[in-house]
Amino acid sequence: MILCGHTHVPRAAALDDGRLIVNPGSVGLQAYADDQPHPHRIETGTPHARYAMVSRTASGWHAEFHAVEYDWHTAAATAAARGRDDWTVALRTGRC
Repeated sequence: MILCGHTHVPRAAALDDGRLIVNPGSVGLQAYADDQPHPHRIETGTPHARYAMVSRTASGWHAEFHAVEYDWHTAAATAAARGRDDWTVALRTGRC
């Protein structure tokens, strides 16, 4: 099992040796734009908080992904009040 993050995109990939790479997604920022190492955007397309549960069974590792509703309107309003227009849109829509 290899757990990773940073991209904010939920995904799992099985390796030939039986290991599973899992990125659970983002609980608090569903989209962002960055210019490092090159200009790019990451978008989940929804404002839901995301996480994953991993388990090991006789057949190997498994990941179950979850998207959870929360009060993203309040989170977006807080970002707007603090001058983070980029986060305001991302929190409300899951897009940049």
